[in-house]
Amino acid sequence: MDVIDGMGAAMRGSGKSIITGALLLCLACAAQADDTTELPPVRVNATRLDIPPLDLPASLSVVAVAPGDSGKPGVNLSEALIGVPGVLARDRQNYAQDEQISLRGYGARATFGVRGVRLYADGIPATMPDGQGQVSHFSLDAAERVEVLRGPFSALYGNASGGVVQLWSAEGSDPPVTRVGLFGGSNGTARVGVSTRGKDGGFDYNLALSHFQTDGYREHSRAKRESGNARLGFELGNRGHLTVVLNTVALPQAQDPLGLTRAQAMADPRQAIAAADQFDTRKSVHQTQGGAIYELSPDADTQWRLMAYYGERGVQQMLSVPVAAQRNPLSAGGVVDLDTSYGGLDARWTRRTELAGRPLEAVLGLSWDDQQQRRRGYENFAGSVLGVSGRLRRDEDDRVWNLDPYAQLYWRFAESWSLLAGVRHSEVRFRATDHYIAPGNPDDSGSVSYGATTPVLGLQYRPGERLRFYASYGEGFETPTFAELGYRADGGAGLAFDLQPARSRQGELGMKWQAAADWQLEAALFRADTRHELAVASNSGGRSSYRNIGRSRRQGAELALQGELGGGWRMLLGATHLQARFRDAFLSGTPAVRIPAGTRIPGVPDDYGSLRIERGGALGWRMGVEWQGVGAVTVDDRGSERAPGYVLTGADIGYGLALGTAKLHLSARVDNLFDRRVIGSVIVNESNGRYYEPSPGRTAMLGAQLEF
Repeated sequence: MDVIDGMGAAMRGSGKSIITGALLLCLACAAQADDTTELPPVRVNATRLDIPPLDLPASLSVVAVAPGDSGKPGVNLSEALIGVPGVLARDRQNYAQDEQISLRGYGARATFGVRGVRLYADGIPATMPDGQGQVSHFSLDAAERVEVLRGPFSALYGNASGGVVQLWSAEGSDPPVTRVGLFGGSNGTARVGVSTRGKDGGFDYNLALSHFQTDGYREHSRAKRESGNARLGFELGNRGHLTVVLNTVALPQAQDPLGLTRAQAMADPRQAIAAADQFDTRKSVHQTQGGAIYELSPDADTQWRLMAYYGERGVQQMLSVPVAAQRNPLSAGGVVDLDTSYGGLDARWTRRTELAGRPLEAVLGLSWDDQQQRRRGYENFAGSVLGVSGRLRRDEDDRVWNLDPYAQLYWRFAESWSLLAGVRHSEVRFRATDHYIAPGNPDDSGSVSYGATTPVLGLQYRPGERLRFYASYGEGFETPTFAELGYRADGGAGLAFDLQPARSRQGELGMKWQAAADWQLEAALFRADTRHELAVASNSGGRSSYRNIGRSRRQGAELALQGELGGGWRMLLGATHLQARFRDAFLSGTPAVRIPAGTRIPGVPDDYGSLRIERGGALGWRMGVEWQGVGAVTVDDRGSERAPGYVLTGADIGYGLALGTAKLHLSARVDNLFDRRVIGSVIVNESNGRYYEPSPGRTAMLGAQLEF
């Protein structure tokens, strides 16, 4: 398979790369490992099989969630992903557009929300069947851990699975634990969170509520968010267990400061452009969803699992589309009004048995997801007044659903060898029914279906109890989302049903080493080749159109290292080198410009990583320092400009004391300690040149958490 061939040259031309040297050093050290350490069992859910992370022929990171311990308020998922390689989570300081998350370069083109990466919360999908996902309802107050799966085995999750991020809430505890946290700091930021979890016989619970508000670092970036999460567990006897998950999030109004040009960002990174005030650009979101997972184990070797979920999400967003553009007969206006209902089912059967006298675990499953959306568009002016809903300009019903059977097996076919294989067949169908038909704006109704079969295969060799080598290969696909289908690249009427799904082939070579009871190291070389890559054709006034552009490649190396440094100090390191390039020439922009083969994919840095060093526990002094580094990124297909790279330093200190049976933890934290000017994220291919979203300078946060 050519995706593996030449992978050793993935780092060609970067002989000075720190990661290259680190990988060679780690492999040399691993070769000297003995096999005397007993590994602690850890159960994860990333591959739907009961396999310890060490025995997976895949890149999987499992990180504990305790943001308050490092003085962080628990607002954004990025707070929990320090030390995870491959993943780049950018807090945009713009709650109207959500966090920007990419894995190995997948998802970097998203102008809002998360695309190309599958998201789950307690086993419930947070990504719709069209591939569009949100993390705004992820509750860090209730969370126990985050699992990040990268590479070929991500394809087991179907459409748009360039990677998988799963958040898992903690089970109830005995004795019960209640925690109250209060945080406040720079830019009028404040957050209060309350959580409680406990257990009573066969019933356990984990409940969390939070309120967050900020004035924002930039002008016109004020936001509020209120969320609630409940995880309830019921032992039903006869080996049955029911988990119920309920959550809600309300973003009553999040202002959008929009992007800046380079000159504007250099002159005053805190400013918002005039159009943000003129049109009062903002977004409001209300979402409520619930899900249930029933698990039945009739015997020790068999399990049945049924998951069902349903949710409703409403979004209203004011865009800065110029009035003249809205008067075009084909314009959808400058106000987006979405009412979405969604739900789905997943049924799964797991069996543990033997094949040729060796352990075998098999999974058969069927997944169905459905999204129905009423989309309306209005002019964002009425008469001479801007920033208010005006005449109706778009009215349609959109539906997308998928039906995916899948199978997996894990076979320890020899004492030192194991095989993990899987296949999934996906059928994804889109349909739009247009109710707005007017002179110059014809019936835009239509439908399109996409299908793909995605196999994966991984082989692992274990020379000792604490050392693993593996190779894996898989194929995946990504359909356009409804947002990407919304506007044709040629400016014509109708949805962009001419777009094709992107198809990818991924390969990975890796090693995992439990160097000692308190040291873990993982390293991987990877390559992903994609054809029919989806890229932005134009992006202006909050409206993006897309096109298929041919082939692309994402290849590189990852390193993860964690352990005890001595004297109570611990460290956590994740580093990534990534070469993301277009392999075919194509035309981009208006007027069209030829982009040559070998051009960098915009929004993707060549190098990024994070490091945290900390000391202390629940009581007494606790302190930590962390660094986050991101290389420069190009802002458009042409590479006409670059957002510079940066290294940010954060430091925190805290003190925990016992108050009878309760514990009080006080903390202080400073981010961007050296007050560097930073472009936190870019809006890829923004045609008006406003690519840049600045991040805050030096900020401070004080916190207090009471646990009893």
